[in-house]
Amino acid sequence: MQRATMDLWVGLFVMAGIGALLVLALKVGNLGTYSASDSYQVTGNFENIGGLKVRAPVKSAGVVVGRVTDIRFSTETYDALVIMNIDSRYKFPKDTFASILTSGLIGEQYIGLAAGGDEATLKDGDTIMKTNSALVLEEMIGKFLFNKASEGGSSENSDKN
Repeated sequence: MQRATMDLWVGLFVMAGIGALLVLALKVGNLGTYSASDSYQVTGNFENIGGLKVRAPVKSAGVVVGRVTDIRFSTETYDALVIMNIDSRYKFPKDTFASILTSGLIGEQYIGLAAGGDEATLKDGDTIMKTNSALVLEEMIGKFLFNKASEGGSSENSDKN
């Protein structure tokens, strides 16, 4: 009888551990913070999305207001078409500005919405016209090095004259 009781407690402990891992996985994946039950869909065109992924959060003032549902390549404009679901509790003006931002130095990328001042609000199927692409670290380093190399080359030439 004592062996059966011990097996029961071990089984309960294992089930609690599995439940804790599930909760942790939902927290890490940000899957528990937003439900798309009542939402509207908007799109945005970005020249470069960097490492943005489907299910990335859409935030405004640090609050998760939606999720990225799909990312496609537009053959008409040759840029990335990002489709977002925004919770219907949050109404944004038509002149809202969408930027791809990064949490921390090398953290996850998300879309940040900055509300404009227009009276009309975004509706289901609308397109956000004002977008700002992701800053790609490799491009920034390349530009910095190129600028430094061109500055160094011009100063050497001026010293020789």
